[in-house]
Amino acid sequence: MDFKLDQNSAVPLHAQIEEYLRGLIARKEYKIGGKFLPKEVTLSKKLGVSRNTIRQAINKLVHEGLIERKKGVGTKVVTKKISTRLDNWISFTREMRNQGIEVVNYLVKIGLVTVEDEVYEALGVGKTKKIWKLEKIRGSKEAKYLYSVSYFHPRIGITGDENFVTPLYELLEKEHDTIVSTSKEKLRAVKADSKIVEMLDVGKDVAILKRERLVLDIGDRPVEYNVVYYHTDYFTYDIDITRDI
Repeated sequence: MDFKLDQNSAVPLHAQIEEYLRGLIARKEYKIGGKFLPKEVTLSKKLGVSRNTIRQAINKLVHEGLIERKKGVGTKVVTKKISTRLDNWISFTREMRNQGIEVVNYLVKIGLVTVEDEVYEALGVGKTKKIWKLEKIRGSKEAKYLYSVSYFHPRIGITGDENFVTPLYELLEKEHDTIVSTSKEKLRAVKADSKIVEMLDVGKDVAILKRERLVLDIGDRPVEYNVVYYHTDYFTYDIDITRDI
């Protein structure tokens, strides 16, 4: 710790400590790595002030929702999560931007592949055909938020030359005259296997949210079979349920 309080400054000691902590929580090891902040007693001894002064600075950051304190565990940076809704058809890119987060595409990969039986069955395609498979890893500059795999019905006419960085359903409508209207979805929690560990930089057996969905066009025909794995430290799903009265 190279920080020192200025005892002669007009700025109160707790305010100086608050600014120090703001700089600390902006560091990658605290912001992304989940490292705990120094304990109150440690800061008190090294800075030569009372624990009440330290606590006053910490309380301000807790009140602002920047850090969280767990009794008997420690204090760490609050992870900002992307919250989306099950009934929301807005693109992930636009949803992120609406929340002031710049989207980073860590992976965009398209190719013709032979797929598992469940994919052929979901799309209603003969098992002798190869299917276009689109893989994406997206997130922010700080972390990877999701790993997505999409399989497209041959009827759509995917060529592999499309710009899949753009919102997918806008692309399908504009370039392939395909308008999606229905999404049949399943959500469940799963443990990250070796592939997901690598794709999302998570620990092995960490809980991941898995979403499977079959997207249909206005004629109720399969367009896309999609599987997405969400890093739950950065992503949540919301749903409202209304009780009939």
